[in-house]
Amino acid sequence: MLNPRMKRVLTAAVLIPLVLVLVFLPPHLRFLLVAATAAVSSLAAWEYLGIARRMGPQSPRVALIVAIVVLFAAWWQWQDPDKFLPIFGILCLTLLMYCTFISPIDRVLPDAANAIFCLFYTGFTMIAIPALREQTNGSSLLVFLLCAVWAGDSTALYVGRAFGRHKLAPAISPNKTWEGAIGSIAGSLLITAALLGLAEYLARWNSAVLSFSEEGWGYWMGMAVLVNIAGQVGDLAESALKRSAGVKDSGNLLPGHGGILDRIDALLLAAPALWYAQLIHRSF
Repeated sequence: MLNPRMKRVLTAAVLIPLVLVLVFLPPHLRFLLVAATAAVSSLAAWEYLGIARRMGPQSPRVALIVAIVVLFAAWWQWQDPDKFLPIFGILCLTLLMYCTFISPIDRVLPDAANAIFCLFYTGFTMIAIPALREQTNGSSLLVFLLCAVWAGDSTALYVGRAFGRHKLAPAISPNKTWEGAIGSIAGSLLITAALLGLAEYLARWNSAVLSFSEEGWGYWMGMAVLVNIAGQVGDLAESALKRSAGVKDSGNLLPGHGGILDRIDALLLAAPALWYAQLIHRSF
């Protein structure tokens, strides 16, 4: 019988190469990244609704999954905020109408509110993944995002265990400490420095596998801090949602990691934070 730590390592050893393959797919196969992200979002939504049901709402799972799939299909079709955002609004109103006529009258408000929130929380936020990939240096942006989140998460775990003394948010996550949070930022900064150094090395050999455009080290170090803090807040937010429902893990689909939602909780805030930061940066 494998211990939890070994299960965690083995699961990561399988998933990380698979994710990187999706990130570096050629242009004519990028729809696979969109499809995979939609599938992950749908599974996370399914787990979230399972958690929420402990609090009373019985939001329609199938209708919500269909809405998420339509959301990602709309992004793939247009990739234009002027067309995509109205689709998101239409889907929210559709879920409201569905709950209005399907849910018992005493559950219409919680069912509709919960369904619309879930569409935003596990669907709209994850649109940032394919949106980042479609940028000029999209594969490098996703590698940066994933490595900053993963390195921060791993560093926080080990630094917190070794040096953690001061609780970060004991009411939400008793095991998280300020020492772990600071270690997490340091881990993201270190992996970012390594990626930038690797990109410069590859550039000498005329390789564009990693490219961080013309922004200097200061910009990307700042982005590393932003992504890390957003990821830590995302982790705490999911922990707060689970704790309010009296749940430890969102599921058990990933051995050693819990559920899908447990695994992507940091990305749910970190990915849109990087996407919006890039949009703002390019507008000036």
